[in-house]
Order: sequence, then C-alpha cells, then structure tokens
Amino acid sequence: MRIASLQPSVAITVARLGRLDTLCAVTKYCVEAVPELAALAPPVLDDSWSFDKPGNLDRLLEAKPDLVIASVPYRMESLAAILKTGIPVLALAPHQLADVYRDMRLIARQVEAVDRAEAMIGEMKSAVAETRTRTAAPARQTVYCEEWGKPLIHSQAWVAELIDAAGGQFVGTPGGHTTADTIAAADPDVLLFAWCGAGDRVPLERVIEQRGWRQMRAVRSGRVFCIPDEFLNTPAFNLLDGLACIAAALHPAEFSRHINLRRIRE
Repeated sequence: MRIASLQPSVAITVARLGRLDTLCAVTKYCVEAVPELAALAPPVLDDSWSFDKPGNLDRLLEAKPDLVIASVPYRMESLAAILKTGIPVLALAPHQLADVYRDMRLIARQVEAVDRAEAMIGEMKSAVAETRTRTAAPARQTVYCEEWGKPLIHSQAWVAELIDAAGGQFVGTPGGHTTADTIAAADPDVLLFAWCGAGDRVPLERVIEQRGWRQMRAVRSGRVFCIPDEFLNTPAFNLLDGLACIAAALHPAEFSRHINLRRIRE
C-alpha cells in the first residue's frame, strides 16, 4: 500500500503504527510533525486545505499512491482537485475523541497494523481516564480555549473533552465563533490559546492588550497559556501532550509543568 498523507495527523498515526514505509507523499507539516520523514525524502504536497494550488496534481500523480488520506480542515476546491485524480480518497472528519480513535483504526486497516492501533488507542484512553481520576473535584474551573484569533474561534469538541477530563468546564460552543466581549463577560478562570499553524508563537501579551482583557480574572492571576497548536489541533496520539499541558495549566500543584506549555508574563 502506497499512501499520500495530506495532514500531519495521518503521518503521526502511521508513524506510531510503525509503517512510515507506506507513505509515498506527504506535506511539509507532516515532516515537521514526524522528523523521521525528512530522511525518507518523499515528495512534498500542499495539504487538504491548499491542494488546489498549481503543481500538486502532477506531484501526486508522480508519487503513484494507492490511496490518499486527508483530514480536517478542508476547502471544497482542494477536495475537488484531489477527487479529480481518480485516486481513492479516505477523507477523515473527526469531531470527538471517539472519532479520533475510529480514524486510527481506519488508517491501521490500510497499513495492516490493527493490533498496534488497539494498543495505541488503549494507551490514550488510559491516560484520559487517569487524568480524569486525578482531577475529580466538585468545583470545576472554567476554561476558554481558542483555536483561532481572527475571528475568534473556540477549539474543537475533542479539546473540550480533554478539558473536561482535566477537571475543567469548556466555555462556549466547540468549533464555534465568539467575540472578545462575550469571553470577557464569561470571565473564565483560565485562558488557553492554540492557534492553527502558529506552533507555540501566539503573542499572548499583545492579544490580551488588544482585546481589553487586562481585568479578566485569568489575566490578573497569570493563568493565560499558549499550548503548541499541534498538541490540540492535530487529532492523533499527540493529543496526550495537549492533555498534559491542559492538566498542568489547571492543576499546577498536581501535574508537572509540560516543557512546551508557555505562560504569560514569563
């Protein structure tokens, strides 16, 4: 099986399954997420958001994949360009953690690594359950988690599940748009930022200043954090790093500080 991976979540999953040898084309984000791919030097394509750009079709056809695996986010133009190749496409669109686990099983079946997938899913479920047990308490902290800043977009449903497992209460509607005034009025205990494509480079101080959030309780207590976007926005095994960051942000006395969790005023 020769697979073209158009999102890093796919490459991460294939890597965890021990089947990087099946990837015949990837995106630059796949290489960033799985550095071992650099040595293999597969052709690099744009992702399922930007695939309709010139040159991608030719590079994909030259790679001769048996299957293209794409995942959210999509643009209709890019998806249409992929479908026009006539190559079979597995299009993933997870919403909740259960969907992420299902997609792992789907990918595993393509690369004949079903047993490894079940072990990986079991490890993720155990980590979520353990975190939930350690953070069980009657009082739950309110948490605003932002996927994008212009416009303001709440993080996805699987992130809301991770926040719940870490003893938090997700503010707003997962994946929905909001406004600075709405969040200021909610005045959550903790502010988390994980902007798509921004890595760990969300300018926390500037965001707070521009939105007039200086008087919010999370800001006054210094509970404003940036989590690397691949830990929350890439639905794969690395969500466990996101969970660790969330747990440390909400319960610093109970959980060790994750090396990639960045706090305001530092």
